[in-house]
Amino acid sequence: ALCSLDPETLTVEFSGANNPLWLKRKHESIITSFRGDRQPIGNYHQSKPFSSQTIQCEKGDWIYIFSDGYADQFGGVNEKKFKSTKMKSLLLEISKLSAKEQEKRLILEFNNWKGELEQLDDVCVIGIKI
Repeated sequence: ALCSLDPETLTVEFSGANNPLWLKRKHESIITSFRGDRQPIGNYHQSKPFSSQTIQCEKGDWIYIFSDGYADQFGGVNEKKFKSTKMKSLLLEISKLSAKEQEKRLILEFNNWKGELEQLDDVCVIGIKI
């Protein structure tokens, strides 16, 4: 995912490869998803130019971009994937916290979920408060 924020207009230009940008508006109790393109970065047999989306944000909104490592991690009692639905619910729940507190909760939840299982992939979650 690639984002560019204009601090004067509070617009975000977003382009993504297989992963979305999630927007949590300050006064809403949902997370809105902006899909990236369904193609990987790099050499791909059906490559085409990536599209971009302009998103109008408001002061106090949170935007989240991330790799697939968090949602794809196996764990829990049945050793299943964490999944993006559960990740979205977690971000919605913690979005009222400070960035530092969100980081702590994300790490705690991930480690509790993973337990003794091996981490499968890189994990990157970026949250930006507008």
